[in-house]
Amino acid sequence: MKALDIGGLILTLITVIFAVLWAFPIYWGVITSLKPESQVIAKTVEFLPRTWTIEAYWQVLVNTMIGRWYINSLITSLGVTAITLATSALTAYALSQLRFPGRLVLWYLILASFMVPLTALIVNHFILMAQLQLINNWMGVILPQLIHPVVIIVYKNFFDSVPKEYREAAKMDSASEWRIFSRIYLPMNWGVTTALAIVTFIGAWNNFLWPFLAVSKPEMMNVAVGITQVNDAFGVQYARELAAAILAALLVAVLYLIFQRRVTQAIMLSAGVKG
Repeated sequence: MKALDIGGLILTLITVIFAVLWAFPIYWGVITSLKPESQVIAKTVEFLPRTWTIEAYWQVLVNTMIGRWYINSLITSLGVTAITLATSALTAYALSQLRFPGRLVLWYLILASFMVPLTALIVNHFILMAQLQLINNWMGVILPQLIHPVVIIVYKNFFDSVPKEYREAAKMDSASEWRIFSRIYLPMNWGVTTALAIVTFIGAWNNFLWPFLAVSKPEMMNVAVGITQVNDAFGVQYARELAAAILAALLVAVLYLIFQRRVTQAIMLSAGVKG
């Protein structure tokens, strides 16, 4: 019994140590952003500011377009989330419940898409969006981010698990496929949909590479790309840089804290599919 207690104590201690190591960079970033620049560049290490100030945050809010970048990120992230969930749910329902020519080919193509990293498609995406004249356009940012085979597979696995008696009873009542999907199958998995929506939104919000390539106008940038434009003619101001980064991550952090269980559920579902 004592051996078990010692083992549990050691495990708890190791967990706490790793938690502190993980959280320390976040703590250091927040504390640094609340210091005057003169204290930030000082040679001494101070774990708490001698003078507390929100000047760095004020500079970011007043002297940058972070409000516009937030709006751009919200529009594109919500667009990616809504379209991804709608198309993925419909595709998964068709693959799960309908029988049509080419069904297995489509399913295998979706499974095979795991073998192609999205970064390998960047050049093709850019050429296509340029040909469609969607560079520096919200749709040009949204469309290439709609490739989420994991969402389709998670939905299909859920639809496969629904008892067939529900569908047969609805068909006996002359219900259309759309009615069966929207009134029976979709309401039964709101928990899965919510979890997938949160993870998809966070992924779109944090996406940097494609929005960086697809947008060159500052007023069209999302917040992840926009904060890289925060600079000063007199050199780098570390407090302001960190303040911009914290403001950019604030919404996602709040969402994660509120919907932590849903995020964990979605990650477990995705990990189960990939495994």
